[in-house]
Amino acid sequence: MIESLITARHGDLGNGLVVRRVLPFAKRRMVGPFIFLDHAGPLSIAPENIRAADVRPHPHIGISTVSYLLSGQITHRDSLGCMQVIRPGDVNWMTAGRGISHSERFTHPDSFAPHGLELLQAWVALPTEAEECAPAFDHYARDALPVAQADGVWLRLIAGEACGMRSPVRTHSPLFYLHAELQPGGVLPLPHGYAERAAYVVAGRIEVDGESYVPGQMPVFAPGAEALLRAAGGATVMLLGGEAVGERHIWWNFVSSSKARIEQAKADWKAGRIPLPPDDREEFIPLPE
Repeated sequence: MIESLITARHGDLGNGLVVRRVLPFAKRRMVGPFIFLDHAGPLSIAPENIRAADVRPHPHIGISTVSYLLSGQITHRDSLGCMQVIRPGDVNWMTAGRGISHSERFTHPDSFAPHGLELLQAWVALPTEAEECAPAFDHYARDALPVAQADGVWLRLIAGEACGMRSPVRTHSPLFYLHAELQPGGVLPLPHGYAERAAYVVAGRIEVDGESYVPGQMPVFAPGAEALLRAAGGATVMLLGGEAVGERHIWWNFVSSSKARIEQAKADWKAGRIPLPPDDREEFIPLPE
């Protein structure tokens, strides 16, 4: 039933931004098209240090970035000229395609209040035919996303189709991404219809087939497996998966089916050929040497 188990590694992005890095993992680089997953927080930063924690403009190719907050607030700006405040339950879906840059800044007093910032940041690899598509940005307020509740289980479908719901979020390949809140004793069947599926435990503890999983762990299920997720004492879980899009190379913020394309992206960023956000041009993250 459980094909593999991923345990998140500690990652320090600097200036107080500490994350649990779930994907990519040495023995399991992707789940469906999901190639990257970070879990930040909940964390608080002193007001005098918030400016240093801002994520300055940086580039991406070949993916969609998915920002989903459980608490706090972030301001997104990108090279298309989009500016969007992200609040808990909203979905920021930015498609990098052939190249985009963006920043994530903590401009509001509530960025780390009242319970601290908690963010799930995922990258979804684009299918080969869409890797070089035009960059795009889509924002979906939480009220636009389907929600279901029954028998001690609350669900919000972030993207794709699952549990009898369909999200309005525009995607490029078959996938699902689901936020689940399980009350003590709550039971959730694993969504079916996808070749690759996983469940990341954000908080609490779940049991699957008699085995327990705790925060920072993500069991990956065997294809076709039927499973029930049980919450012993309440839990927050992110379920995700979909159809594989093929092998991908990843270097820094660049993802591609071609190593040569990643080398080109490095040169483009270094030479300034990927534009900066028009209202956030004073600084940027340089190409790592």
